[in-house]
Amino acid sequence: MYELKTKPATLVIGIGNKGRNDDGLGWNFAAFIEQMRLPKVSIEYRYQLQIEDAYLISQYERIFFADASHKKIEAGFEISQCNLSDQFYFSTHSQSPESILYMANALYQKCPPAFTIAIEGINWDFEYTLTETAKHNLNKAIQEFERVYY
Repeated sequence: MYELKTKPATLVIGIGNKGRNDDGLGWNFAAFIEQMRLPKVSIEYRYQLQIEDAYLISQYERIFFADASHKKIEAGFEISQCNLSDQFYFSTHSQSPESILYMANALYQKCPPAFTIAIEGINWDFEYTLTETAKHNLNKAIQEFERVYY
């Protein structure tokens, strides 16, 4: 089995679709972190998580899943501990961060600390821009990420 020779400590996965307005929040978060060029941080972009991502996350010491949220979040974003969940979706490619973490543990005996970063969005039309509300929430999420996690 292939293993990374120089294992970066942290993986940030931006989830979403930049062509759907605020659904691009996860990708925008990941792109900002990538531009920071933090040592030992890898960035990946996904439209949706898939079963194969369990192997990917098993190669890292810490994981952050960043994604847009449809729900109202008081602060505009929320960073939460990601817990294992054996709720799989075999009829679709889309999986939750919790199920990917569960599969990494079950298949590879790896369960790195993982966090979800939910950033509130308000518009999901077919456009490549973020709303002003989404930009504001993204900036707050990035500031908190930098303050608490780096």
